[in-house]
Amino acid sequence: MRILLVEDDLRLAETLAEALTDQRYVVDIVTDGESGWQQAKLLEYDLLLLDLMLPELDGIGLCHRLRSHGYKLPILMITACDTIDDEINGLDVGADDYVVKPVDLQKLLARIRALLRRGSSTSPILTWGELRLDPSTYEVSYGANPIHLTPKEYSLLELLMRNGRRVLSRSVMIEHVWSLESPPEEHTVKVHIRGVRQKLKAAGADEDSIETVHSIGYRLKKLN
Repeated sequence: MRILLVEDDLRLAETLAEALTDQRYVVDIVTDGESGWQQAKLLEYDLLLLDLMLPELDGIGLCHRLRSHGYKLPILMITACDTIDDEINGLDVGADDYVVKPVDLQKLLARIRALLRRGSSTSPILTWGELRLDPSTYEVSYGANPIHLTPKEYSLLELLMRNGRRVLSRSVMIEHVWSLESPPEEHTVKVHIRGVRQKLKAAGADEDSIETVHSIGYRLKKLN
């Protein structure tokens, strides 16, 4: 899951990004509304975390622009302005929820999870044969055997399971699993995929559960 965080308080933005990254989200940060607009057009995001008071274009203006251009992603507005008028204005222009600073991280994470569940048309539990991944708890298992993955391994496996037999290139995987500030070399994807394969095999899955499509990318092995 990829989140765009638009917040001009860089210290707060970094704190929120760290907490979200710990929860397996990929987070991109911009510090003004116009940059937020450009970034939203550049990549497909699962959720927008949006400050109300921003330079260039404020949160109300950015939210209104996104909705008027047909963007449907959930928008969670965050602000220091604790008045009913601010909340009404944010909701009226299309925000889905509203939290007030200082931010309670656990409450914020719960609201993000609720918004993502509301906007999801897919089953909360991902399965591929005996392989099972629960995005709500980050638990992965093969049959009765739990599989312990690193955050990046987990994110890559989730991406593969959401796409099934669709071939994903390394560049697409990087785009979905790493933030724009720290994209790795494509070889890094190969290393992480190798780690996932080894852990799947140790849990009883086939050695080639993740197929390499030569010169293109990766996909899950066809089920029998």
